[in-house]
Amino acid sequence: MDLGQANYKQNHSTVQEFILVGYQAYPVFLFTIFLATYSAIVLGNGLIVIVTTLDPSLHTPMYFFLRSLSGLEMCYTSVTLPKMMANLMSGDRSISMAACASQMFFLLFLGGTECFLLSAMAYDRYLAICQPLHYMTIMSHRVCVGMVAGSFVISLPMQLFQIGIIFSLPFCGSNEIDHFFCDIPPVLSLACADLYSNEMTVYAESIIFVIIPFLLILASYVQITKAILRMPSATGRQKTFSTCSSHLTVVILFYGSAMVVYLRPKTPESVKANKLLSLLYTIIIPLCNPLIYTLRNREVKTAFRRLIVRKRSLEVGTGMMG
Repeated sequence: MDLGQANYKQNHSTVQEFILVGYQAYPVFLFTIFLATYSAIVLGNGLIVIVTTLDPSLHTPMYFFLRSLSGLEMCYTSVTLPKMMANLMSGDRSISMAACASQMFFLLFLGGTECFLLSAMAYDRYLAICQPLHYMTIMSHRVCVGMVAGSFVISLPMQLFQIGIIFSLPFCGSNEIDHFFCDIPPVLSLACADLYSNEMTVYAESIIFVIIPFLLILASYVQITKAILRMPSATGRQKTFSTCSSHLTVVILFYGSAMVVYLRPKTPESVKANKLLSLLYTIIIPLCNPLIYTLRNREVKTAFRRLIVRKRSLEVGTGMMG
């Protein structure tokens, strides 16, 4: 080892763990809020999975994708919220390098999968509205499964590559991550190396996982809008648009926040803004998804009522037998 390398290692101690700063005030209050939020996310999305699985009338491509999205949202939220709650309760905000890499990988992997899944859902709505006669032929169960599986397969190798290059960087000096969890921008800011190539990789992956799926969604909705405007009946236009409005709402919230966090130039003001926006796509959207897709969806509400009636009938029957 030459003298320059020795001086470098002496002046830059290698970081072995990170400290998640988050918000340090009112830990009990924040823990209560996060616990209630996490419970609502699991319960709401879990109910969608159960209802769309048990009710035969919902065994259609649209609800297959919705079921996949709800399952994905539960996993996505479980990557960050349990660790955040544990840190608040214990007061220990440390996270090992390996745990930080794992958390970031699953966050990126599931988030990238959701981007492609949302574009698959837009394509499903495009076929249902613009090519209704061929819809069931094209969107077979095998095709639906393939599109969901493809969303996972596309995301996996690219996110492994991303994590590999990020955590091969030297981390020295401060180990405090000004965030709730291990996300790319705050972690990269702690690296003591030239970050140009890493930042370009982040932008490239953002284009692949955010911009391209968003453009596919946009193209689908352009054709959907044209088809809706050609409908002679105002009632028909309103009913058709209502089948897309829930998905469109989620797309705007999810992609809007993701684009701001990962694509806009980094400034001192953006760090605090990104910290709040990250809560939108990791917590608020998974929390709102069940409300967005059920309160405005008559079929899901009807299926849920049927499920409750069936459960009560079984309980009455069991009670009479007993």
